[in-house]
Amino acid sequence: MTSGIHHITAITRKIQANVDFYVGFLGLRLVKRTAGFEDADQLHLIYGGATGVPGTLLTFLSWEDGSPGRVGTGQAAEIALSIAPESIGFWLTRALTHNIQTTGPAQEFGEPVLRLKDPDGTIVKLVGETGVQPADPWPASGIAAADAVLRIRGATIFSEKPEDTAAFLARHFGFRPIAVANGIRRLAGDAADIIDIRDASGFWTSAPGTGTIDHIAFRAVDRAAVERAGAVLQAEGAGDINMHDRTYFYSLYVREPGGTLIEYASDGPGMLIDEPPETLGTRLFVPAHLQADPADVRARLPQFSLPGEERMTERDLPFIHRVHRPDNADGSALVLLHGTGGNETTLLPFGARVAPNSTLVSLRGRSNDEGYPRFFRRLTMTTFDQAEIVSEAEALVAFITEANAAYGLDPARTVFLGYSNGANMLGATMQLHPGVIRNAVLLRGMNALEAPQEVDLTGTNVLMVTGQSDPYGPHAAEIEKRLSGAGANVENRTLPAGHDIGLPDVDLARAFMEKVVK
Repeated sequence: MTSGIHHITAITRKIQANVDFYVGFLGLRLVKRTAGFEDADQLHLIYGGATGVPGTLLTFLSWEDGSPGRVGTGQAAEIALSIAPESIGFWLTRALTHNIQTTGPAQEFGEPVLRLKDPDGTIVKLVGETGVQPADPWPASGIAAADAVLRIRGATIFSEKPEDTAAFLARHFGFRPIAVANGIRRLAGDAADIIDIRDASGFWTSAPGTGTIDHIAFRAVDRAAVERAGAVLQAEGAGDINMHDRTYFYSLYVREPGGTLIEYASDGPGMLIDEPPETLGTRLFVPAHLQADPADVRARLPQFSLPGEERMTERDLPFIHRVHRPDNADGSALVLLHGTGGNETTLLPFGARVAPNSTLVSLRGRSNDEGYPRFFRRLTMTTFDQAEIVSEAEALVAFITEANAAYGLDPARTVFLGYSNGANMLGATMQLHPGVIRNAVLLRGMNALEAPQEVDLTGTNVLMVTGQSDPYGPHAAEIEKRLSGAGANVENRTLPAGHDIGLPDVDLARAFMEKVVK
């Protein structure tokens, strides 16, 4: 049995900040960008050396704007990267100049260690390791080869059963005990990778979320080795074991006795199976087994820029939101408000079909109704929380004002598109704050605001699209009456459909946008 670390996977909340840290600060190469193998709407980035060989790979699952996790028992808690011992001073200076939180240097098991925190708070240790050559050298900008990150040094596991955890890793993955100090058992693999097992008895349990490490993956020679290990683990009764073909490697997942998720991954086929070395990490890979439309996936995934590339930084505004700017943006914009149960990504593929050359800004409703995001609460099927409508309309107007400035949106060339609850929010906002929304598409909308408003909507253009068999369809007449009565130019189209939206809605919305946005 050979042994070593294949990769370490963690979870990030903001992918741009993550890229800036691991590529821009640490100097790793982005070797792969994929949609998640379990969820096509989850971006998965893989960093490493020049060709992405096992032992250099750090991977991140993007839970954009997700809740922070909690580091605790049954979880890996630190990532250790190897550098030359004489480079500690360089990295300390670099961290200070990049305003990155540091602790140390300090000695651990006779090695100098500088602790950093990435933007999510995950601890990254830079460990001065003597006599190590770079596993897969990559010429990072601003970092001399002598100071570069060399490889993964190891990881730390918090365990309430440190003896059992150590025995499990030794028995199944070839890591042997080499030292004990200060409540930490150190294990080493054949390639001198290390696993530190900290006795965390009495510590709180971990909780998954951003800023936590999801799993550690150990190296297997090939798929056959993974399958043999799976058979041994099953015979031992090691618990649930899942095997998967991840395209770039074949792997299994199992939890060690202390609860930490462990992956066992084959070295091949490797990161170069679908991209040559010179363009590695430049295109998005969408796993075929998900049967997802790649165009829809691209629209839903968060965008980011590598260091040196032109970028648009997402701003902290009153609503959690997602911005998608196409390469051929024409200066128009489409602002999207989802329906009940949706979120800031739900309407992005729809919006990309309606306006492929427009900047898309998609919001997440701030209200929570029976566990679902909404823009305001529903009291009955056709009555709504009036106070919340008023307050959320004010927040939406503040968002629009700030988004116009932050993203350079032209109000005259911006269309607002809402579906169901999102459409109702737009209809109410136009009545409460006339002139802020000049062009709107209301899909399956109805009037939600009870008190009539004396407003002037002259110059406002509205497309309403109602489903012929939509149970809420009969309620659309009131919002049409109010908007047109206030002077808006309202077009109401009826489709042979229910409450769901589809391609006919796309066609109508596209034609409307082409007409009102010059």
